[in-house]
This record gives sequence, C-alpha cells and structure tokens, in this order.
Amino acid sequence: MTIDADQAIADTRRWVDRAVIGLQLCPFAKAVQVRGQVHYAVHAGDDLDRLAARLLAEAEALRALPADVRDTTLLIVPDALHDFHDFHDFSGRCERLMRRAGHEGELQLASFHPRFQFAGTDEDDIGNFTNRSPHPVLHLLREASIDRAVDAFPDAADIFEHNIDTLEALGEGGWAALDVGAGAGGRP
Repeated sequence: MTIDADQAIADTRRWVDRAVIGLQLCPFAKAVQVRGQVHYAVHAGDDLDRLAARLLAEAEALRALPADVRDTTLLIVPDALHDFHDFHDFSGRCERLMRRAGHEGELQLASFHPRFQFAGTDEDDIGNFTNRSPHPVLHLLREASIDRAVDAFPDAADIFEHNIDTLEALGEGGWAALDVGAGAGGRP
C-alpha cells in the first residue's frame, strides 16, 4: 500500500511536534522546527537502491545550503523497510555509503522506526519509544550543528537517561494518548 507523501509528512511533523519536541526528547529540535530549518522529504516506493541514492542526494542538498536555511533533513520512507531488522541493516549500509561519499565529519545519520528496538531490550520496552516514529525515517544531521547544540546544553550526555525517565513516567497509555502514529490526526 502506497502512503500519500503529504500524509507521511503530516504524520512525521505531528510526531516531531508532539513527541520529540513536546516531550523534550531532543532539546535541540524545537529551535530548528520553529525556524523552518527542517526539511521533510518522502521517498515513495520500495526500491532500496533508489532509496540509497535518494539519501545521498538529500545529503548533497543539505550540504549545499547554509544551516540557517536548512539545518537538518528527515527522509521519510512510508512504503518500504517495515521490518525493523531490515531497516536497521539498511541504515548501516547507508552509513557506509555516506562515508564513501565524503560526508563523514560533516553529516551524521540517525534512524527512527515504528518498531524501533534497542539491542538487548524487549520489543515492548518503553525506552524503545524514544526512537519510534510513525514511518521509517532516515535523519541527516549536520555535525557542526550537533556540536553547537551540545555546547549550549550542559548536560547533553544525560539526554538519553532523561528520555527513558520521561517515557517511563508517561507509560504506554500516555504515549498512545499523544496520537503520533501513522495516519494520526486524519488527513493533512
């Protein structure tokens, strides 16, 4: 089933606004979202070679623009990689491709998935929800922006622990009440 690009973007924006920013899972996200520096892109289809090429094209486009115009890119993949383990393997492939393309030291790749699971955790562990998005997402971040954000946030190393504490306090019912899944909130 193909998901409409506008719906995939609306779902992802809702997740960013309600979960990532709303729960302060990433204290750096609000500023770039408010300033319109987050680029939301959708890759339609399930051809993984084309997806890898699209990711590299998005990386080039991100680097070609100044950070005050585009600071980060979320490449949303609603039609492919529904199995988390396949997505995780593909993310590793993409990291290698980005290194070979010369993006190491400039860009980092983060990944989010509806079934995200940290190694060594149970599938239903609430801590996994820190990286659960409505659709698979490959997130390109500028390393210089990460460095600036970490310098401005004195306890950056504590973010992960804070996120786990936040989600444990919220619980699965609280997460469900955020209504941040695919198709949440109706049509865009």
